Amino acid sequence: MEEIKQKISEAISELYGIDFSPAVTEAPKNFDADYSTNVAMAISKQVGKNPREIAEEIISNITKREQNNLTIEIAGPGFLNFKTSDEYFKTKIAEFGKDFTKTIAQNEYENQTVICEFSDPNPFKVLHVGHLYTSMVGDSISRLVEFAGGKVIRANFGGDVGLHVAKTLYSVIKNNESTDDIEKIAKNYVLGTKAYEEDPEAKAEITKLNQTIYAIAKSGPDFHYEDAEKAKIAKLYWAGREVSYDYFKNFYAKIGVKFDKYYPESTVAERGLKEVKTHIGEVYEESDGAIVYRGEKDGLHTRVFINKNGLPTYEAKDVGLIFTKYDDYKFDKSIVITGNDIIDYMKVVLTSISKYAPELTERTLHLTHGNVRLPGNEKMSSRKGNFLKAVDVLELVDKVLEQEYQSKDEKVSLGAIKYAFLKYKIGGNIVFDPKESVSMTGNSGPYLQYSAVRASKIIGNILKDGVSKQNEKWELSERERELIKKIIAYKDELSIIVKELSPNKLCSYLYELAQEFSRFYETTKVADSEFEFERGQIVLAYLKVLTHGLGLLGIEVPERM
Repeated sequence: MEEIKQKISEAISELYGIDFSPAVTEAPKNFDADYSTNVAMAISKQVGKNPREIAEEIISNITKREQNNLTIEIAGPGFLNFKTSDEYFKTKIAEFGKDFTKTIAQNEYENQTVICEFSDPNPFKVLHVGHLYTSMVGDSISRLVEFAGGKVIRANFGGDVGLHVAKTLYSVIKNNESTDDIEKIAKNYVLGTKAYEEDPEAKAEITKLNQTIYAIAKSGPDFHYEDAEKAKIAKLYWAGREVSYDYFKNFYAKIGVKFDKYYPESTVAERGLKEVKTHIGEVYEESDGAIVYRGEKDGLHTRVFINKNGLPTYEAKDVGLIFTKYDDYKFDKSIVITGNDIIDYMKVVLTSISKYAPELTERTLHLTHGNVRLPGNEKMSSRKGNFLKAVDVLELVDKVLEQEYQSKDEKVSLGAIKYAFLKYKIGGNIVFDPKESVSMTGNSGPYLQYSAVRASKIIGNILKDGVSKQNEKWELSERERELIKKIIAYKDELSIIVKELSPNKLCSYLYELAQEFSRFYETTKVADSEFEFERGQIVLAYLKVLTHGLGLLGIEVPERM
C-alpha cells in the first residue's frame, strides 16, 4: 500500500499543487480489487471539483507513469479501486526479506531518549495480577519505541516508605516475626491494615512508626542506632526492602521483562519536598498545617502534597520522580503506565508541575488501564488480602495448558498470558479467561505460536532436500494473492501501531495474518510441489513477519508444539 499511497500523493501534488497523504485500505473481499481509497472525495472541497472528475484525473496521471502493474477503476461517487498484477505481488514477495520492517515508523523516535515507567509495585507487598498486566503492556510499548529508533530506559517506581510499610512492620513487631520472606510480609500487611482501620491506638502507633521509617530510609542502611528499638525497626525495614526487590527482580526475569532503573520513593522524596516548598505561594499553598494544590481553578480537585507532619505524600514523591528522571536521563519523552484509578490524581500532579516546569509535563504521556479479573471474580484488594497474585496467574495457565494439551511449556504459557492481555485496547477492564488464553484454534498466543511452528516446519521440509529452482510458469492463486497482500501490509500496519503505541492493533493484524496463512495452508501444497521455490518464499516471508511481530509483543516461538 505504501507505493500506491506514494503514487496517489505524487499525482495530487502534480495535478493540484497540494500535499495530501491518502488513506488506502485493503478492498473488501467481494470487490474485484486489492486496494481502495476515498481520496477523490476527501480533497473535493479543497480542489473545487467533482470527486469523479478528480478520480479520472488521478487515474490518468498515474497510468501515464505506471506500466502494467496496476489497473484502476472508479466506483460509486468517486472511490478509486486498485487491482495489482501478479508480477507486482511476485516482485514484492521476492524483495520482501531485504527490508520487510523498513518503514517510516522506524524513525518515529530516532535519536530520542524515552523513559517507559511501568509495573511500579510497592516493596513490602506481593505482585498482583495488575502488576503482571502492566509489566507486559509496558514491555511491549518499550519494544515498539525501541523498534522506532528510541533509546528506552525501562523504569520502575515503588513505595519503599509510607503507611503500607508502617502497617506491615507494626504487625511484624507485634507478632514477633521477621521480614525475611515475602509471604510473611504480605500476611503482616493485611494484619497491620486491619489494626490501622479498627484500632485507634494501633493507628496512632502506626502513624508514629511511619515517621520513624522515613527517618530510617533517609539515614541509609549503614547508619548505626544507639536506641535498641530504632535499631530493631531499621533491621526489619532494610531486610524487608531487600527481600522485596529480590522478589521483584526474580519474577520479572521469569516473565521476560527487564528494568534498567528502580526508583524507590525514598530516593525522590527530598527532591519532591524541595520543589513543592520552593513554589509555595506561587503554585502550592498552606492549609491547616499541610501544603496543598488547589486544583479547582483548573477544573480538578485539591490534593495534599506535604502532610501536617511535614512528610511528603505520594503527590510530592511523584513531583520528585519526574525531576529526578529528567536529571538522570534528560528524556525527550516519559511514558507512564498506571491503572485508571489514578487518572485524576495524575492530572493534579502534572498540572501543578506544569505551572513551573511545563517542558517536563509536555514531554510526559500518561497511559492508563483497567482492572484484570477472572470470569465471575469480585473486585479484589491487596489491602483485604483477597487479590489474585501474579504468580497465581502463571500457575493457573500452566495447569490449564497441562489439562487441555498434556503439555507444559513456559514459552507457550507466557505467550498465552501476554497475548490475552495485549490483544485488548489499553484503557478498559479485562476479563482474563485462562482456558481461552491457551486455545490452539482461537484468537490466542498459542494459536499464533503454533502457526509459526507450522511455517517453520514447512521451510525445514523444503531445505532438507535442497531448494528447487524457480518456475516461470507460476501464476498466483487467490489464496497466494491474499496471503502475500496481508504479508506486505505489515509495513503500513507498523506505522500506525508505532504512532499510536497500540499493541492491540499488532495482535489484530497478526491474528488476521495467521488466519490467511491457515487458509493458504489448507489449500496449497508447498514442499515437493511444482512451485516449491515460489511458495517457499511466501511461507518464509510469513514466518519472518509473524516472529517479528510476536517479538514486539514479547512473545517467543517454541521449537515445537
